[in-house]
Amino acid sequence: MKLSLRRVLALFAALLIAFATGMTAAQAVVDFSNAPSGAHFAKGFSEPVCTITGTTVTCTETRIEGVGNTNATVVLAVTSTISGVCHNPGNDRIVEPFSESVTETSSSDLTSTRNGRLIVPAQTTEGTSTAGFLATFSCPNPNWRPEVTSNVLTYVYTLTFAGFTEPAIEITG
Repeated sequence: MKLSLRRVLALFAALLIAFATGMTAAQAVVDFSNAPSGAHFAKGFSEPVCTITGTTVTCTETRIEGVGNTNATVVLAVTSTISGVCHNPGNDRIVEPFSESVTETSSSDLTSTRNGRLIVPAQTTEGTSTAGFLATFSCPNPNWRPEVTSNVLTYVYTLTFAGFTEPAIEITG
């Protein structure tokens, strides 16, 4: 794959803009009004922290006490938004841009232990890699060649207690 200096500079500028606008920062909201009365983080624990390594998102474990016999569901959804262009191989001109989003989701049903403690294990979900996307994508014309120009990963982590409609913990990044 040939990368011109102009394309490298354009990608570098886009990354600088992304960092400058804070697109990489995670937002966490903990609202125990969406949990059983008395719910709180166990001593030594707090909201999960999510990190991205390549296309993998991992959120740390936590423990919540004071939930009685109320169970919960934790969900981690990772969305890869992949953009690129299709090239005409005869003259290598760009003939059609594309942008697609692919979401991978994992979830766990959690059961409170005796004494009203909820142990929330670490959560990991793999997003879609550029190679994985290209393995199943084809341009509208089978003679055209696809080129991915960006693969932006975002995620949403939620922990919702049974009987509640809104999450007690929501982390987006």
